[in-house]
Amino acid sequence: MKLIPIWLGTALVSVSLLGCTDNSTPSSQQSTVATEQTTQSEQVNPLLQPWTGPYQGVPAFDKMKLADLTAALELGMAQHLADIDKITANPEAASFENTIVALEGVGEALDRVFTYYGIWSANQSSEEFRAIQREMAPKLSEFSSKITQNEALFKRIAAVYHSEQMQSLTSEQQRLTKLVYLGFANNGATLNEEQKKRYADINQRLAQLYTKFSNNVLADEEGYVLYLNAEQLGGLPDSLVKAAAAAATSRGKEGMYAITNTRSSMDPFLTYSTERELRKQVWNTYYSRGDNADEHDNNALIAEILALRDERVGLLGFDNYATWRLQDRMAKTPQRAMDLMMSVWPAAIARVQEEVADMQALAKQQGDDISIEPWDYRFYAEQVRKAKYDLNSDEVKQYLQLDKLREAMFYVAGRLFNFNFTPVAEGSVPVFHQDVKVWEVTDKTTGKHIGLWYLDPFARTGKRSGAWATSYRGYSKYDGVKNVLSSNNSNFIKGAPGEAVLISWDDAETYFHEFGHALHALSSNVTYPTLNGGVRDYTEFQSQLLERWLLTDEVINQFLVHHKTGEAMPAELVAKIKNAATFNEGFKTTEYLASAIIDLKLHMLDDPKGIDPDAFERDTLAAMGMPSQVVMRHRTPQFGHVFSGEGYAAAYYGYMWAEVLTSDAAEAFAQAPGGFYDKNVAAKLVEYLFSVRNALDPEEAYRAFRGRDAKIEALMRDRGFPLPSEQ
Repeated sequence: MKLIPIWLGTALVSVSLLGCTDNSTPSSQQSTVATEQTTQSEQVNPLLQPWTGPYQGVPAFDKMKLADLTAALELGMAQHLADIDKITANPEAASFENTIVALEGVGEALDRVFTYYGIWSANQSSEEFRAIQREMAPKLSEFSSKITQNEALFKRIAAVYHSEQMQSLTSEQQRLTKLVYLGFANNGATLNEEQKKRYADINQRLAQLYTKFSNNVLADEEGYVLYLNAEQLGGLPDSLVKAAAAAATSRGKEGMYAITNTRSSMDPFLTYSTERELRKQVWNTYYSRGDNADEHDNNALIAEILALRDERVGLLGFDNYATWRLQDRMAKTPQRAMDLMMSVWPAAIARVQEEVADMQALAKQQGDDISIEPWDYRFYAEQVRKAKYDLNSDEVKQYLQLDKLREAMFYVAGRLFNFNFTPVAEGSVPVFHQDVKVWEVTDKTTGKHIGLWYLDPFARTGKRSGAWATSYRGYSKYDGVKNVLSSNNSNFIKGAPGEAVLISWDDAETYFHEFGHALHALSSNVTYPTLNGGVRDYTEFQSQLLERWLLTDEVINQFLVHHKTGEAMPAELVAKIKNAATFNEGFKTTEYLASAIIDLKLHMLDDPKGIDPDAFERDTLAAMGMPSQVVMRHRTPQFGHVFSGEGYAAAYYGYMWAEVLTSDAAEAFAQAPGGFYDKNVAAKLVEYLFSVRNALDPEEAYRAFRGRDAKIEALMRDRGFPLPSEQ
């Protein structure tokens, strides 16, 4: 049993992909024929074939061909059906072994296809792939719906869940059984036939809408590129100019400079460009993605998505989508999640007012007759940073080399997890692009092989924006120990050939953050594949926590070195960074909270039918006192976390929920005798918070690590905000 990848965009992205069949079980003869046909096809379709080669087998990225994808998906689903038929046709009474464990092994061929599908979707998208994606989305959704509508399968699962055997299972086995049971019960397994049909129809339509939403945003990102001439580069640092020149050259615009419509290009341009009208143009283009009243506009799609989600959970008896979504999360209810965010909101917007006042005063002092607008925020904030803290972001950037930061992450992984990373010889492991590099991960003490780590760091056409982590294979040991194949993906801008790639402090934190997800996967010690899944308002905790090691002395002194001189970052510059740690926190917290609150409020509506997403966003934020100088981090028409699938739908708040845990856990390290490298705290971190994945309830896991529940006070201290009792 495996988790459905978010990029499939089906309505069951947060549920387990078990396998499926029709409600009636085919005869054993039909099942045998399907198995034989699929086995024969596997021999000729490379996307279906078992992975071969070193390291327990690796994806055959060198044999990926789009022409094989549709057939591979269809054949993989057929094999999945055959696997599930064997379980439902078993004449023996349902047991943990013949039902729950058996489900863990179904559909291995389809899992392999999904790995390649994910690469084409996220890393190498094209018009040809998107056509296949549009064609297959409803078929994949139909396939997924059959899972929870298979009465014979659900009866066996329910029988195990309610059996006396359940009490004799280990805690890990009980958790697995419970997750499998709830994955069905909360997704339509208990509905009548008419309701099940409507449920499946809704999922099919949602799959189409998610795919279209995602492709619309990508089309706007690829379709809007600002080309500059040499006279329009005022204020831009040399590293950004070179990166923009390289981006233009790669697009056939030799001699010009390209500012692409992605955050990694937009953010530094708005920070440094002295050309205010160009800043406004770049800002408008970026924050208008999916909202241009053209063929790629997402507003109508959002309205339909919300209405369908609401109808679907209504079939299950829930008042709204958010209530359904949060029932098995740490927050439990939408109101608890909203209460957390609203306890921070007043302090965040009050800090924005202070930040804007500082910027406005500086602009006036410089003779700039303007009122601070959203496209001015980053530009003047950077100048205030210099004035208040004598901290120049570009100066900091000279010490943030991409390769050195990667070495720093390996160092931290070695100290905390006892991991060693060794480069794999190029050509020995297939990759899907020449930029991708691979490392073998082993135990430092024993040399035991743990897995591989793939890194795809650079932006390119067809690659979705942002940064993310994924796993091609998760750890499990119920049928023989499987290693981990983990991947990190970023969108850094390539520098000139032979020159170091320099990144911002925020990007460096993100680099560490995503590596935290990889370490979470690599440290897994669960028995069953399903337990590698996560609880959305908890899974960001481990990655957020890893960001804290970027500012440790050990990392600063060894890896934050000047790209030309090789000298470590000076102590006075480090002090400035630490002094400015809470600088601009109003902006960062407000833009995030605005997105999270809008997401939750949209999904708490009793009847979202016919909603105007733009108007809802505008009116809701105005009623909350949203400062006019700040915009949502992800405006609704481009909010892929929420509308390209369901991974973060009604759950974007989870970053803040997890950050409460992060701040509290960081204080445990800070107060330990060995600081952030304390061996005892690190051992508890790995044992209770990383290796157990979802084999243990997150609340229990955190209490085992900390000895108590997390407290919000640590979060407020981290952000430099007054405590709730002081507000």
